[in-house]
Amino acid sequence: MNLNKLYPFVSLLGISFFLYLIHKMVFNALNIDQTQFHYSLENLYLFFLILSAIIFQVLIIIKKKSFDNVGMSFLVVTSIKMIFCYLALRPLLQTTSPNNPVERINFFILFIVFLIIETLFTICLVNKKK
Repeated sequence: MNLNKLYPFVSLLGISFFLYLIHKMVFNALNIDQTQFHYSLENLYLFFLILSAIIFQVLIIIKKKSFDNVGMSFLVVTSIKMIFCYLALRPLLQTTSPNNPVERINFFILFIVFLIIETLFTICLVNKKK
């Protein structure tokens, strides 16, 4: 198996794990109680990691078939990701609990961080004209 094909996924996994460790340390340093959260930190990272891996794979396939459509495909798969994220966020928007604002902010921060990772991957993909 060619390691160049796995590099984006391995780097995504490494970056996600590194960010998870930092996130966990921040929560512990600020004494944020995660037991009342609707989604655990691990579940959120897994959710966003899977969605990002799917987006990476779709963009790689699109690049092989039609390089000119990578940018538009990124917009389409990101829009679809937003639908899944809204469906996951809906229970957080409907409940009221003491930790709810922290959990909402946590969700949005993770969404933005993984969106930045996906955007940077797409930029690198478009800049490589192979």
